[in-house]
Formats: sequence, C-alpha cells, structure tokens
Amino acid sequence: MNIRSIALAAVAIATAVGALAFNSRTLAPRTEQARPAPEFVALDNWYNSPPLTMESLRGKVVLVDFWTYSCVNCLNALPHVQEWDAKYKAQGLVVVGVHTPEYGYEKSGKNVEAAIARLKIRYAVAQDNSYGTWRAFDNQYWPAVYLIDKQGQIVYSHFGEGAYDKTDQKIRELLASPASIASSEAPKASAH
Repeated sequence: MNIRSIALAAVAIATAVGALAFNSRTLAPRTEQARPAPEFVALDNWYNSPPLTMESLRGKVVLVDFWTYSCVNCLNALPHVQEWDAKYKAQGLVVVGVHTPEYGYEKSGKNVEAAIARLKIRYAVAQDNSYGTWRAFDNQYWPAVYLIDKQGQIVYSHFGEGAYDKTDQKIRELLASPASIASSEAPKASAH
C-alpha cells in the first residue's frame, strides 16, 4: 500500500466516523432540559390562522415544525405532522408550521400559499423569510420539531425524519399533564 492509499483510507474512515457521530448527536430525539419557548418573531405572513403568540398558546401543547416546501425530508415528515394535528387538535395540541426558506424562490408568499394548498396543510403556518423565529429557537435543521408544554417550556425536539412513535408518545404525555402544576399551589393574593 502506498502513502496515497493509506491517506485516502484514513480520510474515508474519518468521514464515516464523523457522519455517524453527527447523526447520533444531532438527529436523535431529545428530551430537552426545559427552557422557555421563544416568541414567534420577524414573520412575514401567517396562513390558516391569525398571528399567534406563545403567550396566547399558554395552557396548550404546541408543536412547532420548521420546514420548507421543497425539502424532501420535510415532505417525508409532513404526513406525520398532519396526522398529529388531526389526531390531537381536539385534545389541545396546536401545530404551527414555521416555513423558513432554504432557497430564494421559497420566499415568495404566493409559492408558500400554493404549497400549503397543494399539500393540504390545515394548521397555522408562519412565513419566516428573515429567519427571525428560526434564530430565536436556535434552530439549525429542516425539518425540526419542537414540543412545548402547557407552561410554555420547550421539553422535546427532534431533527430530521424519524422518531415518529417517540414524538407521538411525548405529545400524548404532554396532553395528559395538568395545565399548570403550580397554579393550584400558588398563594392567594390577600386584601389589605
């Protein structure tokens, strides 16, 4: 074996190990250390809904799905997001799609609106052309799912395709949890 063959083999092994480490570290579902969900910010348009705020969604379980209409992985995950919306909406799940464009043509409101109609998306979709909400969530991937509990805390995330059963299980757990653990224990205001 010559030096060039050894070097190429070393690069191939390092690339494979790096890819495995990347996938296992960033694409696996995560039960997050709870952190406050940021507000939806710097959005261009809302579809299927008036503008929503995290404050107005307090008491509900919220699924935020970062997607774009020409991303194959997003399109593969979309039927699962739509299923969760249909299955759990009546129980208090609110799905918000945050359409954050990867390419220039995905910034067109007409194109986004046409994609929402073509894909039969019925839940709220916010158009995030400036990446304001993307950055507020510190997001880096398409698709990305964040679950927010009834207290407004991000408690779970998943990046990429897959983990649909685990995400479904976490949605059910969050829907079954009380709206506010502390509210029944909060001291009553006294009149002076």
